[in-house]
Amino acid sequence: MSPAGGQASGFVAVHIPHETPSTAAPSEGRVGAAHRQTRRRERRSRFGDPEIDWQQHGLEPRWLGMETSDCAAAIDPSIFHSRGAAELDRFLTATNARGELALIVATIGDADDEFFRSQFGAADASVPLPGYAGSISGVRLPAGVRPTLAPNAKGADKDLGLRLLNRRDDAPWWSLSVSGMTLDSQFGPSEHREPTGRLEPILVDALGAPVVAVWVPDSGDQRWYAVPDGTDPNIILGWLSSQGLPEHVSGALRRVRAPHAVIPSLQTPAEESAREALAELEASFDQERQRLTDELREASALAEPIRHGLLYGTGGELVEAVATVLSAAGLTVIDVDELLGDTASADLLVSHGADRRLVEVKSASGNASERLIADLERHLQTWPQIRPEEPVAGGVLVVNHQHRRDPDERTAEIYTRTDFVSALTVPVVPPRQLFDWWRNADWSAIRAAVLSVPGQRGATSARAPAQDSPGTPPIEQDAAAPKRRWWRQQRQRRAD
Repeated sequence: MSPAGGQASGFVAVHIPHETPSTAAPSEGRVGAAHRQTRRRERRSRFGDPEIDWQQHGLEPRWLGMETSDCAAAIDPSIFHSRGAAELDRFLTATNARGELALIVATIGDADDEFFRSQFGAADASVPLPGYAGSISGVRLPAGVRPTLAPNAKGADKDLGLRLLNRRDDAPWWSLSVSGMTLDSQFGPSEHREPTGRLEPILVDALGAPVVAVWVPDSGDQRWYAVPDGTDPNIILGWLSSQGLPEHVSGALRRVRAPHAVIPSLQTPAEESAREALAELEASFDQERQRLTDELREASALAEPIRHGLLYGTGGELVEAVATVLSAAGLTVIDVDELLGDTASADLLVSHGADRRLVEVKSASGNASERLIADLERHLQTWPQIRPEEPVAGGVLVVNHQHRRDPDERTAEIYTRTDFVSALTVPVVPPRQLFDWWRNADWSAIRAAVLSVPGQRGATSARAPAQDSPGTPPIEQDAAAPKRRWWRQQRQRRAD
């Protein structure tokens, strides 16, 4: 690069409104503790890092005070006087005169500023837009956000989104929107102007809000890519040279005969074939990655209610999870409270053909009380008086014991006192065991545990004669997520 800012042959000029790294003063570190309540840290753009190898990307940076009329793109531009406003104006004017699109990359937020957070949803980061068009505003999102590709992202935009999905896991994100601008006047009331243009999402968070997007003015002659701070500059520069510029400002590449320029009429058959094959490979990879991502999301959505209900649930949540699993195993499950209209008996009535069982579902933050067995036995004794036309052959106790511990830290057996265990006349099943059988689709094991003959030992590990192989649902239904709540299904069956 020449001292005057002349463009080196083969390299595309890019406007960066900061002092040349070799002459710039060191950026200020984080503000001291005494100043945290009064001002925020001022930072230098990450694109001002002297370690960046611009020529590796086929680019030539034009710093503050250098010529920008022949630049093909701008990074982190400023509309403020003495901070790059003049350079930005020359860049926009020149691209408009050439009939080219003005390609801009703007960093949103400050990843290193852990002090400032908006507590009321207001923007804590913004990128002012030229011509009183407003600003791209951002609200920093909580840690752990996992964005996904926007449905309509394609071409260079989709490529940018995929690259940014590979940022480090703890990198921050900002929810983006376009805000208007209020102009103060010394001679009259303030004037508020609504934002113009549109914000096109590239990556979105779980609520559908854009976290990476491109702002396009009503004139359509600019594209402002808003990317989150904390991103490796080489990710952006690599995208700019290989995707952004070729798609949006290919004329700039031709003017300098840039090695990244792709002119179809000058390509050899070998280049065309290799480029098409590479594009097909990337497209198929993106599609497969998206398919697997959607598949994982759907599988997790089906499994999570049962996993949480069985392993951490209490009360109605636990009862519903148990009922869903038993129903998935091919058992008919009826809510006893709904059946009787009160809470006079156990939680569930489970049947397989003419064989019926009462199921009592309990939870305990610590070790399970032995009195729970007495509760189930009392229900078994009173059931003939309550529903003599529907006799039961026994009962089952399901206890989510030690539910405040991690599931892997809980004792495998609910009761361990030898004399008490040897005297049991009903199976006692931990929800963790039910969950393991359910996630492995071992329906026979679930039926064996529930339908064990009263007094049979080892009920929770007994196996019934295999009527179906593990992994094959015994009934044609979505075992993990019934369309309706299980007790509504049973009520509808009785009504039919």
